[in-house]
Amino acid sequence: MDLPKTAAATGRAIESGALDAREVVREYLDRSAAHPESGRIYARLTERRALAEADAAAARARAGLRRHPLDGVPISWKDLFDSAGVATEAGSRLLAGRVPARDAAVLANASANGLVCLGKTHMTELAFSGLGLNPMTATPPNAIEAYRTPGGSSSGAAVSAALGLAAAAIGSDTGGSVRVPAAWNNLVGLKTTHGSLPMGGVVPLCASFDTIGPLCHSVEDAALLWQAMGGAHVDLNDTALRGARLLVCEPALSDCEETIPAAFEACIARLAAAGAVVETAALPMVDEALALSGILFAPEAYAQWGALIEANPDAMFANVRERFRGGRDATASDYLRAWARLRALRAGWAAATAGYDAVLAPTAPILPPDAARLLAEPDYFNTRNLMTLRNTRIGNLMGGCSLTLPTGTDYCGLMVMAPPHCEAALLRLGTALEAGLME
Repeated sequence: MDLPKTAAATGRAIESGALDAREVVREYLDRSAAHPESGRIYARLTERRALAEADAAAARARAGLRRHPLDGVPISWKDLFDSAGVATEAGSRLLAGRVPARDAAVLANASANGLVCLGKTHMTELAFSGLGLNPMTATPPNAIEAYRTPGGSSSGAAVSAALGLAAAAIGSDTGGSVRVPAAWNNLVGLKTTHGSLPMGGVVPLCASFDTIGPLCHSVEDAALLWQAMGGAHVDLNDTALRGARLLVCEPALSDCEETIPAAFEACIARLAAAGAVVETAALPMVDEALALSGILFAPEAYAQWGALIEANPDAMFANVRERFRGGRDATASDYLRAWARLRALRAGWAAATAGYDAVLAPTAPILPPDAARLLAEPDYFNTRNLMTLRNTRIGNLMGGCSLTLPTGTDYCGLMVMAPPHCEAALLRLGTALEAGLME
């Protein structure tokens, strides 16, 4: 059965009667069950729930009572979103057999809007790595070249959408966990502003930075998914690049690997040709903020999970376990000083970027590494993981929302950063950028 590529087009086909929601869901379930790597992508399919939700969506479509443009569209959920009566284990053996009693708030919102829960996708252990490697449960294959890592921690989410095993996917982003796997699988990914969507029922990593976002095939999909989970409606009509003011983040351009600089420069040239005004700035607060990452992320993550990890340390992949332990000996005074300094750096960033519609950077400075080499060489894992998240962490540290768009070059995403709670403006700009990159 041929299906539209985007979730939005699938929703329109259901609304017009060209597709029946039950047939759509059955097709995705059959594809997912039959795919040779399904067990590395989905932690579990929620077939009974999906079919029941599809029946209800089909009845609403027949009656002209659809609840949302994506009513009846099946999406996958990263396995840290609680799902009532279905295991939610956050990619960790430490949480094996954990079955929540109710849905996470964003899953409940999406279900109330008629979206169909197709299943739960594999992820990095407790979401604490950007590479997507998880030898303890499963490492999904990269959707473009299977030997490469898929990006994490929303690894299975990205691959399920990229391989057509879900119309779209929902992941989380603490330091890049939506944007990196989206970029490495040629998808659109949206990191929402911290606190803009309800976090109830989401297994935490660092509550001060955790956010939720979609991985999908278009900016329109991202806007509709954000709305369905509890965000606002975004009007994507009449967008244009002409006159947009865009600022390139110079620190994010250093030490980029292989094809990434050329892909980024080609994007900038296309955007300028479409009428955008593009400038470059050093933004010195970025390097200082990045240097604070170790004291800001790991201590909070260890405070959340340290006791469980130390009770059964062998249940965790050593590299991820030691990353958590990097926060074990931090002092409260160091942590509080780092947060005070970050708030000042955020103010400096806001002032330096205030005259621009968005700040641009390559989504990731490196290409997805060989999964086998990462397993064989612990030091290589550590250095690649830090580099993978370097650029995306800028968006988390500065507290705004961020979008990654495919550039037409495999693995090379264009990251677009906007101020906090500016998702609507970011998505409108993203629509124009998406069109400009396709010209």
